[in-house]
Amino acid sequence: MSLILSLDTSTASCSVALHRDGLLLGCYELFTERTSAAMLTTLIGDVVKQAGYELTQLDAIAVAKGPGSYTGLRIAVSTAKGLCFALDKPLLAINTLAGMAEQVRAYFPVTYTLCPMIDARRMEVYCALYNTNGQELQSTSAQIIDEHSFSFWLSQGPVVFFGDGAAKCRALIGEQPNAIFPDVNVVPSARTIGQLAISAFAEGPLENLATFEPFYLKDFMTTQPKKLVL
Repeated sequence: MSLILSLDTSTASCSVALHRDGLLLGCYELFTERTSAAMLTTLIGDVVKQAGYELTQLDAIAVAKGPGSYTGLRIAVSTAKGLCFALDKPLLAINTLAGMAEQVRAYFPVTYTLCPMIDARRMEVYCALYNTNGQELQSTSAQIIDEHSFSFWLSQGPVVFFGDGAAKCRALIGEQPNAIFPDVNVVPSARTIGQLAISAFAEGPLENLATFEPFYLKDFMTTQPKKLVL
């Protein structure tokens, strides 16, 4: 028996889901330009209340750990850790790209490889490779896309590229026979973070609340202010 609350603000979208024993009880999703902590906490309260539960009844809290937006990841992880400390509940952290792959894997044959992508500015994407059983074939990385990207995997068989980073990849390798770009908008969601959290809760390990940090993948980049010339 497990009641798991899941959070995902890896990108501009904001989502919260509640699962009990693998069954989705409720999911709220917002697709806005900016995600705020206030929006997230409102959705948390709503989904738990509408499902007929109290926060104290949760068995665990899961969060999409990244990669993704620096600010978005900070919001979700900070909120999840705060709830875990306040409620004395364990924290589960799920890879954002694994959650995206979970959304589509049932729709493709076993011979296909899945490549979820998150836009990381310019010609760079965060990506990973999975088979349709959900097993990771290539670990999460930041890739600068060119016409030779994924050539090995494309030589092995069909590769499905999806997510908001796939468009820049399509312009360069979309003509290759094994490159598949479905016309669907796949965005990170707490729905599939919660699905993956069920097995993570049963198998462990749980995250250390004191030391856990989002999976940024690369350092946060800021621009230097220009010197004012009088």
